Amino acid sequence: METEVINETLTESETLKTIYERRAVRKYKDRPVDKKIIEKILDAGRMAPSALNAQSWKFYIVTNKEIIHSFSKAITKIAAKEFIKAGRKKIIKSIINLFHFSHGLHFPKTTDHVFYEAPVVIFITAPKDNEWAAIDIGMCAQNMMLASKSLGLDSCPVGFGKYIKHTKLYPQLQIPSSEEIILSIIFGYGDENPEVHKRIKKNATFIE
Repeated sequence: METEVINETLTESETLKTIYERRAVRKYKDRPVDKKIIEKILDAGRMAPSALNAQSWKFYIVTNKEIIHSFSKAITKIAAKEFIKAGRKKIIKSIINLFHFSHGLHFPKTTDHVFYEAPVVIFITAPKDNEWAAIDIGMCAQNMMLASKSLGLDSCPVGFGKYIKHTKLYPQLQIPSSEEIILSIIFGYGDENPEVHKRIKKNATFIE
């Protein structure tokens, strides 16, 4: 399918400008994020629409560098076990799926290939019996990432972060048994400028 880079100059709308400039960033400066900024990002997420206005998302924020690193190491060990189970033929596919390389393989120079040494990790949960949770949290997460960009930060969704539930460190998050992690997102001051990936254009059908 044909793709092209969308690189229009947008000056008439700050919202569109933020949407077009947001990137998945996997390299961050060693600089903490003020709690007030984190609260603004959370508030943006809370403004997202949700089925029946349930607003069922909950946020678990980790800013302690040692805890983030310990989480990453624990998740990496789980990944290693998955590789062994997958076998040789499936190992590449497993790497791509487990580390959430949705835009192709990208290995920044870091010892943390889960949370990329970001100073903030936010785990977003929803009730286990909520069939609309994935949709609601998808919209919530996008609000948060766009808000962070408008506030001078960068972000990256890390689907593999939810595998923390398979580690012995999971209780540290104090997540009730009635909830499950749907997505984790990292935030911080980016130290790279990823190029925009090509976008599929021929995917819209107008019914007139």
